[in-house]
Amino acid sequence: MPSDIKNFGFPRWGEYGREREAEIVRMCDYAGCNEKGEHPAPKSPGSNERWYFCRSHAAEYNRNWDFFQGMSDEEAMRHMNDTSESADAFAHARTYEWGGGLDDDGFSSTENRAFDTLELDNTASQEDIKRQFRKLAKIYHPDANPGDPAAAERFQEIQAAYDLLKERPVF
Repeated sequence: MPSDIKNFGFPRWGEYGREREAEIVRMCDYAGCNEKGEHPAPKSPGSNERWYFCRSHAAEYNRNWDFFQGMSDEEAMRHMNDTSESADAFAHARTYEWGGGLDDDGFSSTENRAFDTLELDNTASQEDIKRQFRKLAKIYHPDANPGDPAAAERFQEIQAAYDLLKERPVF
């Protein structure tokens, strides 16, 4: 067969797949299984060695897995307390979310700034928020103030504040 037939009309490119290596497929470590072994599982506690199972055999393996096997009750309790203490440390990270942590009133600092932008108290209802937005939007809308960049910027702030507060569920 001439080599130009394998080029499929694209002589500069060459034949399809000529530069791709064969994909290595890891098979499931369960005896007699012919599925892909895509789910690693530790061979023993604290070991870096792994079994690789298909989905169904990984589920079967994990169903019987006991992390605390071989530990005394005292060691297991110490481990659970150590783990919960380190996990609790992440709970304080909520303070650094986009809107900041929640204040005593249940609002984030971003939501409180939005209430200030709309010149409202944070106890305002959704109807009050909507009414105040419309009032301020009429005053600062760019069509009402052509050529005034300060009014356009204030309108954008009012719009952003309203967009934030209209999405907040009312309790």
